[in-house]
Amino acid sequence: MSSNTTSTTPLNIAVLTVSDTRTRDNDTSGNYLENALLRAGHVLADRNIVLDDIYLLRAQLSAWVADPAIHCVITTGGTGFSGRDSTPEALQPLFDVDIDGFGELFRQVSYAEIGTSTVQSRAIGGIANHTLVFCIPGSTGACKTAWEGILLEQLDSRHKPCNFTSHTLASKKP
Repeated sequence: MSSNTTSTTPLNIAVLTVSDTRTRDNDTSGNYLENALLRAGHVLADRNIVLDDIYLLRAQLSAWVADPAIHCVITTGGTGFSGRDSTPEALQPLFDVDIDGFGELFRQVSYAEIGTSTVQSRAIGGIANHTLVFCIPGSTGACKTAWEGILLEQLDSRHKPCNFTSHTLASKKP
């Protein structure tokens, strides 16, 4: 993180857990992301758990990207290869721009932790209606990897030479 001691510009971030089995009581990945973003000085704009269904996922993301007060959405779950994993298929068609480097970097950072098993991750990122969207695997470890290895810095307005905040704050006005 940047050595600048001024505070970061807070982003309003929504967290979406994609699962057929998790509830708010046992959603350790969603809990981790909520706590991590709050510790970093951001605002939890909303949080939901949605079944791994293409149309339910698209409906939730569409509502959030249409909301001018939401700057970023982080999803956890549904990025594997099982028959029910449909997050990339559901959400990537809504992206105006793909952030190809996010998935590539996630797998690189993850490789140091889980080795070649990282090839089974279909983590993706994109921008939809000036809203940042990051789709990461459902394990709490993967959420920690994505947050600490990429998102903490890239969602920090002080991080140089560049960060993602200008791609959402300049265009999304409540």
